[in-house]
Amino acid sequence: MKNSAIAICLTVTALLTATAFSQNDAPQALGKAVVTVLPKKDGAAPPSINAQDLSLKIGGKIAKINDFKPFQSPDNNIELVLLIDNSSRTSLGTQLETIQSFVKSLPPNIKSAIAYMQNGQADFVGPLSTDHALVLRALHLPGGGPGASASPYFCLSDLAKRWPSQDRTARREVVMISDGVDPFNMRYDPNNPYLESAITDAVRARLVVFSLYWESQDMGRRLRYGNMAGQSYLIDVTQATGGKSFWMGMGNPVSFEPYFKELTRIFQNQYELAFAAPEAGKPRVEDMKLKFKVPDAEVDSPQNVMIYPNAIALKD
Repeated sequence: MKNSAIAICLTVTALLTATAFSQNDAPQALGKAVVTVLPKKDGAAPPSINAQDLSLKIGGKIAKINDFKPFQSPDNNIELVLLIDNSSRTSLGTQLETIQSFVKSLPPNIKSAIAYMQNGQADFVGPLSTDHALVLRALHLPGGGPGASASPYFCLSDLAKRWPSQDRTARREVVMISDGVDPFNMRYDPNNPYLESAITDAVRARLVVFSLYWESQDMGRRLRYGNMAGQSYLIDVTQATGGKSFWMGMGNPVSFEPYFKELTRIFQNQYELAFAAPEAGKPRVEDMKLKFKVPDAEVDSPQNVMIYPNAIALKD
């Protein structure tokens, strides 16, 4: 009896040891994400964050946080695209001066460019540049008629697939100026295939997407249910990528100025999160849930992230 008990104990110990060994030596997937951490009070010092303040799940499974640090020189380069819906109402002209002031205020570490949503594509009229005057030559009133943009999510997908730079070290930020209404899905559908494709493409391209709401020329898109659906779609995109949606009720804002001020603050308070997750076998987009135990801080982290097998070196 005693020998049987010893044998059972040894067997259990061996199984636990083998399990621990297999977990420790299991192949891992690697990933990175851009996270924004802002003090709740404007003007307050950035919160102090330690690794133990964070917990992370990738695809519903606990992931290991390898690094969490603020973006600092020399890894503080940003590529920013203003993606303007070309079917927006011409009243957007009241915001052109504000857009110009924002671009002129960008620091030297930010390259910017302007593209217009046109016929399902992101139509660039200039390259990414730190030359503000060069960038602003492309800024003009929306010139398309109703339906000119096809779907804003076609255009975002196109931008993600044809990002105008091969610099994998730069943060890629997008500011969509649009009402977000998908003319092919006028009522909100969380399973909208065009929305889902745009989110997947944006995450694969490592885009952080923000949105500024502005109504379209198309009267059909300005119906109440269309506006609500558009705003909901924009929220889905921005939350999935770690960005933020700016809007004010169902109408156009008086000014973009407070939104641009907040964007500037966000760019100055972004962190790089590096992690290891269970191996997938191939690169894929996974759900991400990041929890903070940091008082007096507001956190925006992506709900989706791209992960790569450990065997594939990350080029970021």
